[in-house]
This record gives sequence, structure tokens and C-alpha cells, in this order.
Amino acid sequence: MLDSLAKLLAALNSETEPGQITLGFCFAMVAGFTPLWSLHNLLVLLLVLVLRVNLSAFLLGLAFFSGVAFALDPLFHRLGLAVLTASGLVPLWTALYNQTLWRLEQFNDSIAMGSLLVSLALFGPLLFTGNALIVRYRAHVLAWVQRTRIMQWLQATQFWRLYQRVSSLRELA
Repeated sequence: MLDSLAKLLAALNSETEPGQITLGFCFAMVAGFTPLWSLHNLLVLLLVLVLRVNLSAFLLGLAFFSGVAFALDPLFHRLGLAVLTASGLVPLWTALYNQTLWRLEQFNDSIAMGSLLVSLALFGPLLFTGNALIVRYRAHVLAWVQRTRIMQWLQATQFWRLYQRVSSLRELA
């Protein structure tokens, strides 16, 4: 877990595209809020592996959002129950449940339905907000840290040159 956190901090402080980091958190929110063993989480995992998503952000986000999901389960249940029992949608749910593929999706579980709806509704706002926060972090906090005397002293040491050399070799591998 600490290794993933260190990799995430390294990605935040590097020239990594902010979208890669926030997309990892967004996909982690979908996978963390919803039941782990579902078809849409297989799709999320496939997208994480195919797209250039920061894997450390995904893994840390998955742990975080899985914990938050337990606190939000009552909200998920109420929302999912309202959608599943809406009189206009009952024929749709019945038709989908009669097909094997949709039954495997477990959409008839009120918590699964509510958590999927909430995660899909929050996906876009989290993506845009996360990108803006990372850009602001890099512009203000990271720039301030690099201007401090301690950081300037550290960058002047032999240790820093060795660290730069090792990190450039790691990027090539």
C-alpha cells in the first residue's frame, strides 16, 4: 500500500498527464462503489488495462472507494430501490432479468443498482474536478516546495543526482 502511495505521489509530481491519474480514480470509484464481481467491473478492469490509466491511482482509489461504499450503502439501497420499483421501468427490468447476460450483471440488487447509478453520475464531475486539482497542485504546491531552501539544498547533493539517474533508467525499462 505504501509503495502504491509513493508511486501516486511520484506521478503527481511528474509530468504525467493529469487525466491519466484522475481517470484511474474515476474507474476506481465505479469499481469500488459497486459489487466487485460484476460484469461492468470486468469492463472497468479491461478499460484500466487498455487505456493509459495510472495504476497506482486506480489501486489506491479502489481501496478508498470500497471503504466509502460501506458508509453509503443505505443511500445506494434507497436510490436503487426507487429505480427498480418505478412503475414505468418494471417491464424493462423484467425483460432484462429474463435474459441470462443481464441476470449476471446483478442489476436487480438495489444496492448494486444504486451504487452503479451514483458512480456513473459522479464520474464526469470527479474527472473534471480531479484534473483541475492536479493542475493547481502542480502550479502552486509543487512549485512552492521546489523553491524552498531544503529542496534546493537536496537538489544540489550527490544523492539527488544519483536519484535522477536511477529514475531515468527506471523510465527506460
